Amino acid sequence: MSEIPSTKSESASDASTQLPPASFSSLITMLATQALVALGQMPDPTQNKTVVRLNLARFYIDTLSVLEDKTRGNLVEEEARLLTGLLGDLRMAYITASKK
Repeated sequence: MSEIPSTKSESASDASTQLPPASFSSLITMLATQALVALGQMPDPTQNKTVVRLNLARFYIDTLSVLEDKTRGNLVEEEARLLTGLLGDLRMAYITASKK
C-alpha cells in the first residue's frame, strides 16, 4: 500500500494543521470515538448535544470487531491490547445504553 504524496498546492491552513501520522491505532480510535458519539457518551459535533443512536453504535462496534478478526495475529501487542480494550468498553457501554 502506498501513501498519497504531499503536494505543493496545500493551502496555508492545511499546512498549519498538525495531524498525527496515519496508524492502525489512530484508525481504531477514530472508529471508537464515533461509537461513543452514537452511544451518547460524547456530544455529536454536528448538533453539539448528545444523541443516542444504537444502530449506528452497533455498526461501529461491529466494524471494530471485523478489524479484530481480520487482523488477528498481525498486530503488535500494544495494538491488539488497545483494540481488545476498546471493544470491551464499547460493548459494555452499548449494553448499558440499550437498557435505558
